[in-house]
Amino acid sequence: MSSQHTEELHHDEHHGEGMTRGRILKVAGILSAITAVEFFIALYLVPHDIMPLHIANPIYIVLTLFKAFYIVAFFMHLKFERIGLMLAIIVPIIFIIGLILVLTNESHYWIDIRG
Repeated sequence: MSSQHTEELHHDEHHGEGMTRGRILKVAGILSAITAVEFFIALYLVPHDIMPLHIANPIYIVLTLFKAFYIVAFFMHLKFERIGLMLAIIVPIIFIIGLILVLTNESHYWIDIRG
């Protein structure tokens, strides 16, 4: 009984140490900086023909995935979990993204054949 209580206490302490006010502000600052870069690209570079849209779109996607990683890792506490739980969440997401890319490519093939 005592070892179970100690284990629960250790688990709670681990999560309590994970997100301090300074770390939350740091993560919020990183997310704000990424958002500012996205807005700069969308409102200045693309409309003034400094950056073409076919280059800006992949940059948006990468920046959005980076923001999603930070949100999931820190605010949903996935960074502080065990590797098994991380893999149980991350691996299916990778397969779903791959499926979406394959189906998108296939749909363009069918549009090109019919058109």
